[in-house]
Amino acid sequence: MNRMMKPTSMLLAAAGLGIASLTGCASTASTKLPPVYLQGTVLDNHQIGVSKRTEFLEIAISPVASEITLKDRQQIADFVTLYRKRGHGPLIMSLPESSANPQLAVSAVATAREIAWQNGVEYDEIAGSSHGEGSTVSEPLLMAFQVYDAVAPDCKPLSEYDYSDVSSNNESPELGCAVRTNLAAMIADPADLLGQRKLDAADGPRRAVILEKFRNGEATASTRGRDESGAVSQAVGN
Repeated sequence: MNRMMKPTSMLLAAAGLGIASLTGCASTASTKLPPVYLQGTVLDNHQIGVSKRTEFLEIAISPVASEITLKDRQQIADFVTLYRKRGHGPLIMSLPESSANPQLAVSAVATAREIAWQNGVEYDEIAGSSHGEGSTVSEPLLMAFQVYDAVAPDCKPLSEYDYSDVSSNNESPELGCAVRTNLAAMIADPADLLGQRKLDAADGPRRAVILEKFRNGEATASTRGRDESGAVSQAVGN
């Protein structure tokens, strides 16, 4: 006599066959998953580089003048401002040893130091040097400092990628490259990417004031005067 299979047994058998078939598919399917896919993020594929260079300024020493010109003073001030924004290491001022006007050369260095101090550069941030020994021509006053530049990743043209290839669900190789390129252009000081800048100490008293205002339900933003308002002027009627 044939025994009929119970419904529960039939369902279990069918489920077993389904699992077996899925296992077989999983064991033969190709995922084409690169090892780097599981390491970091897509942005790690397009790192921003950092390069170092030297900024120079030359101030000509006139053989007949008694002081440097107003234009030279402005050039020095602009150079010092750039040093304050992006400079690293000492601000070097090099005295020319070969000059048609040695007195002016020494005076130019003193003037440059004074302009630097007036623009927020401490004297211990300035390094003295000399150049042009044995030169047959009158050398200029030289100023220099080190600066860092961000190097954007090399993004390939989109035409080089085959977007019709859907053999895997991995991200495209160029994903994140444009983001890194834009970020490289916006970084104020690329030296920060090297981790060289130290954080300033926290302002404990100011933090306590803000916390107390927050507890009392008061506004924590600084109070603005009328001159600091961002409202559009109504002086001119429509």
